[in-house]
Amino acid sequence: MNDDSMNKPTRTDWERLANLDDADIDTSDIPLLGDTFFKRAKVLLPLSMINRWIPLDGDIVQWLEEHNQRDPQAVNRILRLYIEAHSK
Repeated sequence: MNDDSMNKPTRTDWERLANLDDADIDTSDIPLLGDTFFKRAKVLLPLSMINRWIPLDGDIVQWLEEHNQRDPQAVNRILRLYIEAHSK
């Protein structure tokens, strides 16, 4: 996807869509997500969101990004490993 892909004109009536009630939206072509999906699903938040909850130093955020650890569970796992290593 490039920068121009979001700048193309659209024929979508955004105002009409914004005013629709949820019940008026046809979702019949969208499959329901079952228990299997939700058991495997992970909440992934940008580090900026994590940093609102736990203020992290810039070098820590950089390390997390460089190691693809961008979700709250990653920060939790790292802290848990630290606690386990220092509890013995």
